[in-house]
Amino acid sequence: MVTATPTYSTADWQLGYRSLTTEQEYWIPEIEGRIPAGLRGTLFRNGPGKLEAGSQRYGHPFDGDGMICAITFVEGKAHFRNRFVRTREFEAEEKAGRVLYRGVFGTQKPGGWWTNFLDLKFKNPANTNVIYQGDKLLALWEASAPYRLNPADLTTEGIETFAGGISPHQPFTAHPRRDPKTGDLIAFGVRAALNSTLLFYRLDSQGRLTEKRDFQIPGFAFLHDFVWTPQYRIFFQNPVVFNPLPFVLGWQSAGTCLTLKRGEPTRIWLFPNSRDPLHPIQLETEPGFVFHFVNGYEVGEQVIVDAILYEEYPALEPNADYLHIDFTQVPAGKLWRFYLDPKAGSAKQELLLDRSVEFPAIHPAQMGGSHRYIYIGATHAPGPNAPLQAILKLDTETGRTQQYSFAPRGFVGEPVFIPYPASQGEEEGWIVTVIFDAASQCSQVVVLEAQDLAAGPIARIPLRHHIPYGLHGSFTPQVWVN
Repeated sequence: MVTATPTYSTADWQLGYRSLTTEQEYWIPEIEGRIPAGLRGTLFRNGPGKLEAGSQRYGHPFDGDGMICAITFVEGKAHFRNRFVRTREFEAEEKAGRVLYRGVFGTQKPGGWWTNFLDLKFKNPANTNVIYQGDKLLALWEASAPYRLNPADLTTEGIETFAGGISPHQPFTAHPRRDPKTGDLIAFGVRAALNSTLLFYRLDSQGRLTEKRDFQIPGFAFLHDFVWTPQYRIFFQNPVVFNPLPFVLGWQSAGTCLTLKRGEPTRIWLFPNSRDPLHPIQLETEPGFVFHFVNGYEVGEQVIVDAILYEEYPALEPNADYLHIDFTQVPAGKLWRFYLDPKAGSAKQELLLDRSVEFPAIHPAQMGGSHRYIYIGATHAPGPNAPLQAILKLDTETGRTQQYSFAPRGFVGEPVFIPYPASQGEEEGWIVTVIFDAASQCSQVVVLEAQDLAAGPIARIPLRHHIPYGLHGSFTPQVWVN
């Protein structure tokens, strides 16, 4: 049963925001429960692993340096490896022992406004997602080109330009979508300005850039994620306003200059996937902000889109200390369904789950097609906003939910759905996530059965150390350890 009051300690939660300064590689000797015999492959995971340079803490964890973790499952055993993405900026700050670059979300160079004045270059932390495509392991950060890593040992090989198809500083999303039929990755980038440019990409199953085109949309566009269906690429242009003056003058970081413009609708863009010249369809809906989408699919001429919607933009305050956040004052993301009718020019929305949630996942074979089940990080219980401590499963047909909570001292990361090797049904697979256990001050890799989430972990794989709270990751059946 779920209690009415969330159970967590702020002091416990803060322990998960410490740097992991060492790079390690080891087999995990003791496992609680058992790793299923059919679970074979590598879970790659990315997130800010280093949260300071020298003695200066970054102003926001999203400015922290990317660290890739590889958890390999093979023959009932588990192997762990982690490496930092050695970007140019990482190497320079390591050598200098201090902050050298401004971060998007809250980091300023030391020395006050004068040292930040007119410095419009951002550090690329390569810290948001990691995906394996065509023998290339790519560390992603949406405002620049990916970094390519060696999947066998996670060493950094350099900036990936796809044989010169994109420039080293060209935006490339941290949220590509994989076409389950072709294996292609569909991606995008955005150059945000007074009028913004959308960049459309496609990588084939060999990791080659096979499509690149662009389209201008009016107004400022902060686009973190998108929806792909066989017929459309769909973007929600939320009514976010960027005031560049404090950033240009060196007073504030860029992320603190964003606000939600009240009274303005969200514009929804549906771009046909045809290779003909783009003729997007534009719809409007209530204002709000979407970081992450679940999925989208077509039903006749209608398009269904499920997303995590924030009714208020979770704005960043200048000079705020992220370790002393009051969760009850932070807008909660909730699960909504949007009904888009391109022919009628209408958009309607419906609340699916009145609960603070983030990091949605579905069976990867359902991407772009209809889905019934959604797996998602959630607060321990309904009510005020709080850290994510549970993995929740929603049946969108019946509205029924089940969950497993790691409260009071466990804090969850993004769930990843790993299908059974011969998966036939939408529930046939495992949910794998990394939790931070404040009691041991270490992290655990946890395996749950997607069909019976509430039964709890079938395997807990304890690490020797913690992993700082991460962002996104992906699974591949490939194995690189002996």
